[in-house]
Amino acid sequence: MYFCILILPFLSFFSCILFGRFIGTAGACFLSTSAIVSAFILALFAFFETAIFGSTCNVFLAEWIHSELLIVNWSFCFDALSTTMLIVVCGVSSFVHLYSTEYMNGDPHLIRFMSYLSLFTGFMLLLVTADNLVVMFFGWEGIGLASFLLISFWHTRIQASKSAIKAMLVNRVGDIGLALGICASFLTFKSVDYFTIFALIPCVLNKTITFFCFEFQALTIISFLLFWGVLGKSAQLPLHVWLPDAMEGPTPVSALIHAATLVVAGVFLIIRCSIIFENSESVLFIVSIIGAMTSFIAASTGLFQNDLKRVIAYSTCSQLGYMIFISGLSHYSVSMFHLANHAVFKALLFLSAGCVIHGLSDEQDLRKMGGL
Repeated sequence: MYFCILILPFLSFFSCILFGRFIGTAGACFLSTSAIVSAFILALFAFFETAIFGSTCNVFLAEWIHSELLIVNWSFCFDALSTTMLIVVCGVSSFVHLYSTEYMNGDPHLIRFMSYLSLFTGFMLLLVTADNLVVMFFGWEGIGLASFLLISFWHTRIQASKSAIKAMLVNRVGDIGLALGICASFLTFKSVDYFTIFALIPCVLNKTITFFCFEFQALTIISFLLFWGVLGKSAQLPLHVWLPDAMEGPTPVSALIHAATLVVAGVFLIIRCSIIFENSESVLFIVSIIGAMTSFIAASTGLFQNDLKRVIAYSTCSQLGYMIFISGLSHYSVSMFHLANHAVFKALLFLSAGCVIHGLSDEQDLRKMGGL
């Protein structure tokens, strides 16, 4: 069952890409939507088994890297945190797939669009269920690739291509920090497995590491580098500039990626690695300050926007600031609750905006929506 949750979106992607011309638009829509809905139903069973009954499940698929001390496996952990994220990702993705079959009806490249949605969902599931930092980083980069493909889906529009490139480049800046954080974790703990790292934290409380010719506490520099990666993916100051421009993609893309799932990957990483952040008060202070500044500045900027989708995008940026801020105050359960709550209502808000835009002949300027 757990393996099926991970593999169904990728099967949907490859089926649509390889056999799309044979099964047709209706077949591709039915196949991709049914695959994600099936994954959502299985995620519900996994949630009850892990979160409600407290039975954690670990899935080992294969060995990936084995080089002396560096051992990385294709292995996944299904615990209460992972299955809660599965509910969020698969649930929102199911409704977005279903919505897209009608919203994008008539688009000549609908099959490719549905396959990209499934690809994004698959990489997101890898990210939230991985039990080590390297597999998590693989999913992290995968959703970046899928978001690039989806933002630039209407590649004949110059602005869409520019926005996709901007999102990719800004996220690369944050990914440098995350990659350095993973390297620092391996240098400190000689492992990249989450639970090995968490178990060894009491042994390295006083260990120092040299970074740019300065000595820092190892846990401080690791948590800072991980948060650097969060800045890009979760659109926090100063790497928030890509999120409003990402609205150039189709509205279902905005609902799935830039409101409900991709942008909360950074918040998920903070919650998953909360024990590391808890041993670095200075970084927690930075996290709370950045989150508070982002929530205020993004909300203030959104007040002066005229594009309907950009207003909602700045709202997303502000809500992410709240999640980061409350994580900086060590209330991770509250942050997780708001993450799930925000994913649902913001996806609905984007889909409703899509109906309005579609009903007004693709008009997005609020100043021209007098009746609204």
